[in-house]
Amino acid sequence: MAFKIIVSQCTQCGACEFECPSDAISFKGEGYVVDPKKCSECKGEFDRQQCASVCPMPNTCVPA
Repeated sequence: MAFKIIVSQCTQCGACEFECPSDAISFKGEGYVVDPKKCSECKGEFDRQQCASVCPMPNTCVPA
């Protein structure tokens, strides 16, 4: 299961895009999106998903 970004809560700061070790986050259209085919949920790399840990808005990067 990949993570997703709740667009209505996203401030478009871009922090998640630069922290994603899988390069799964990009800006498309009106906001940031997670490519579920690339998202590894940071398993085996980090204890917590990096998108969620750097996001300034609580509960914006969440499991899909």
